[in-house]
Amino acid sequence: MSSEEIAKAAKIAFGESQLIPSTERVKALETIRQQLERQKDEILAANVEDLKAARLEVEAGRMSESLLSRLDLSRGDKWDSMLQGILDVASLPDPTGVVSYASELDDDLELYRVSCPIGVLLVIFEARPEVVVNIAALAIKSGNAAILKGGKESNRTTSLLSNAISTGLAQTAVPEKYIQTVQTRDEVASLLKLDQYIDLVIPRGSKDLVRNIQNNTRIPVMGHADGICSVYLDQQADEEKSVRIVVDSKINYPSACNAVEALVIHESLLQTIWPAVAQALLRENVRLLCDPPTLSALQSLSPLPPNLDSHVRASTAGDYGTEHGSLVLSVVTVPSLQSALQFINSHSSHHTDSIVTESDEAASIFCRAVDSAGTFINASTRFADGFRYGFGTEVGISTGRIHARGPVGLEGLVIYKYMMKSKDKKGHIVGEFGMGVGKKHFKHRSINAKAVPF
Repeated sequence: MSSEEIAKAAKIAFGESQLIPSTERVKALETIRQQLERQKDEILAANVEDLKAARLEVEAGRMSESLLSRLDLSRGDKWDSMLQGILDVASLPDPTGVVSYASELDDDLELYRVSCPIGVLLVIFEARPEVVVNIAALAIKSGNAAILKGGKESNRTTSLLSNAISTGLAQTAVPEKYIQTVQTRDEVASLLKLDQYIDLVIPRGSKDLVRNIQNNTRIPVMGHADGICSVYLDQQADEEKSVRIVVDSKINYPSACNAVEALVIHESLLQTIWPAVAQALLRENVRLLCDPPTLSALQSLSPLPPNLDSHVRASTAGDYGTEHGSLVLSVVTVPSLQSALQFINSHSSHHTDSIVTESDEAASIFCRAVDSAGTFINASTRFADGFRYGFGTEVGISTGRIHARGPVGLEGLVIYKYMMKSKDKKGHIVGEFGMGVGKKHFKHRSINAKAVPF
């Protein structure tokens, strides 16, 4: 099929699905989960082949280790989490048909604002093959059709995952073309021009990928270009919390977009908490890019950390705007909370930032003043995740100023429409309303409604 045929089929499938009850969409998710289980061995074998090919790319210097780590579908409990994510999404309340505003404009004239699907989604991502399943689940549950494009490094895996999804859908009331995948950049370039069929583009990947998409389409784009997250150690920080939170934020999954990339330290901690945090990081093989005060504090330790020379160096200005995606952390000293806020707002990517403090006042100021999608108190930045938030899974992270921000789950995949109904035997017309003699006046009386009564 051509790109236009794929997009047109998605639009048709979306239209056909709008009268399918939510119970059928839930059944479709369970059927897909069962089909994935049946094809597990085949899918994981394909993933091994993708990993072998990707390892050669890493050795040749054409792919990063962080990208390779995202490709492995057998890593930890990733497979089981992927399947559990389907069930989690299926169990969530239906996000469509929810009334957020209801008003009686006149006798027998009612207005309702009702949540509805966005339409056709084009989701473009790199490496992580489980994203195919994550997004398919969210799209089906929220009533959106989707076209998915994974990175070429995961083509074997994503092809089989897509096949399992299509096979599952063919056994249900949901149209088989509801979820489709494409494989090439040329197809994506063509799809980005088809705004008559595609309603929203969601890129998940590198800064270059996101910027390229934003610059080459008229279709609205939702996503984030960078994951530059910060942790600020306030002057009233607790040492144990500081060590635990900073280390977890960095090493739990260094290539993730919610891993910490910049550590901001109040100058009063240079001889106390900072050495404890630094040595904990060095024990975990983290390389530290330090400003002069934090570097000097480490060089004055006795005894010196054994890997000081190999793992600690002076930072440059560019380090603080870099998403390292590995066991590398930029460190900077600030004289005050206000300075920390200014530094974070000017250097972070507005993804997720955390403060470690025992001061309720400082915590409150930080959360309100930091301009990011997530602001945390005494918690690892790695909590910024749709699954951990209870969204079942996520379609991506948004750092923009549109209707969805942070991890985007079901609620981020619906918009709304206004529904109006006149129950008057003659219907209603605008010409009867106004300020003159004999004209009607709008009531605008709130109606208590959780669902549209028609």
